[in-house]
Amino acid sequence: IALFIVNLCFVKTNSVAADNYKPTHYKQYILITLNDFTEAYCLVELYTKENSRWDPKARNGSHVGIPQGRSKWLATVNGVKQIDWGIKYINNRYGSMCNALDHFKRKGWH
Repeated sequence: IALFIVNLCFVKTNSVAADNYKPTHYKQYILITLNDFTEAYCLVELYTKENSRWDPKARNGSHVGIPQGRSKWLATVNGVKQIDWGIKYINNRYGSMCNALDHFKRKGWH
């Protein structure tokens, strides 16, 4: 079952931006960092719904990076640091990745 969950969460994608970022690498990093399949799956689903489409250079108004945060610092760092920032933000605001995803599903934002 665990292998099935990993495959669902980390399906290989052929989407590659000009800077060669790979969404699959970020998803694997999330799993390693959180060390929890459920929480990792929730964050992957949440970030997949974001406008960034896993692009660390993404901009949507004043929101930037993979987590689409409102921090100027996010625009200056790589995707891994953006994910770290997003995890801290979510933990501080919602308590867990799954709580943030639930909020997103109810309100359309997090």
